[in-house]
Amino acid sequence: MTFKSNSFGNTLIAGAGPAAFAAAVQAGKGGYSNKLGLANRAGEHSEQLQEYFERNGFEVSSLFAPHLDQNLNGKTAIHYFYPSLSEVNDLWETIILCTPSHTYIEVLKELNLKNLKRAKRVVLLSPGIGSASTIIEQLALDIEVISLSAYYAATKLPAEDPFTAYTKAVKKKVYVGSRYKNSSFAHVLADFIRSIGPEAEILSSAVEAEARSITTYVHPPLFMNPVALREILREDKSVKSMYKLYPEGPISQHAIKAMNGLWKELSEVASCLGAKPINLLEFLNDDNYPVHKYTLSRNDICQFPTFSPEKQEYLLYIRYTSILIDPFSAPDENGTYFDFSKVPFAQVKRARSGKWVLPRVPLEDYHKLKLVTELAVKAGISMPVAHSLLRAFEEEAARFSQTHHASFENYIPEAREETC
Repeated sequence: MTFKSNSFGNTLIAGAGPAAFAAAVQAGKGGYSNKLGLANRAGEHSEQLQEYFERNGFEVSSLFAPHLDQNLNGKTAIHYFYPSLSEVNDLWETIILCTPSHTYIEVLKELNLKNLKRAKRVVLLSPGIGSASTIIEQLALDIEVISLSAYYAATKLPAEDPFTAYTKAVKKKVYVGSRYKNSSFAHVLADFIRSIGPEAEILSSAVEAEARSITTYVHPPLFMNPVALREILREDKSVKSMYKLYPEGPISQHAIKAMNGLWKELSEVASCLGAKPINLLEFLNDDNYPVHKYTLSRNDICQFPTFSPEKQEYLLYIRYTSILIDPFSAPDENGTYFDFSKVPFAQVKRARSGKWVLPRVPLEDYHKLKLVTELAVKAGISMPVAHSLLRAFEEEAARFSQTHHASFENYIPEAREETC
């Protein structure tokens, strides 16, 4: 299938972080968009952006790491910048939400989407399970809503240049799903993703795509437990790592048990919403990072859902011990492989206001898991593992806040309803 230029039409990027800048450049420079707009919530960041654009011209930049396609580097013009979402006018056909998933409804309400008569579709760049169905139901949307399984890259705004998106890696594969079966735009969006590097596969629904984000299954058990949270919620620098075994990191038999249990709970909710549950071990190995067949047999990977919980936990533990080093790296002269698991924890930072700012991991994972548990309550599905992880996050955040006599800038505890 071939695509015409400007196949997104006039495109509004909602959000002004690294993913927003990277998506804007690819939509503009790649020829997918006609006019390009950038909208952000009113506040200090919007004011800084306005000043930057007025001083340097209305364009955003994107750079890719040297090992990635350097033809993707470049700039694109921003035809309209809205320093407040409420200022957006009726010009846009495609709206791409580059904001955390728990803000989607607030962002769309602030955009006053029903007054944007030209809008044909909303793209959710980084949704959680149930994001599309929730915003369709709560906002009574009658336009196309399309979900990606996850944002297709790892992108940041470097401290030395906070107005240029820097992409250090792209995902192996991304899934695309629309509320409409046989969506023609899903093919356009898949082509857009492939132009950046990942494979893209179109699934039958939005929730099918949403249920195929590996972080949904991995981040809560690994980073929403006391061991990890006490490294994240500390003023002094943590010297431990996100993917190492305890005590160097959070991976223990308890974290693996929680991962296996959470996968089963999430699978029940995803199935209730109409998505086919994933084989967790197969998804970890085939869609994310593989290990040698000598380490995990193909039969064990494919038959993983049929095994007892004890064997499932054993196989997951093998998988995580196998990628403490990069099993496919070349060893040095001492036989040492690349230390794959030495990934530092992102930690809380103090804002100018005096409040604390929680890092994206695990804050966004907390909000995504919270949405799933709310959907589970409505469906009468019990999620004891999920609720225990949410409680751990809330208790450790409360402990830190009380100890430091300060609140968080980007997190307010809310009451949760649990099934019995």
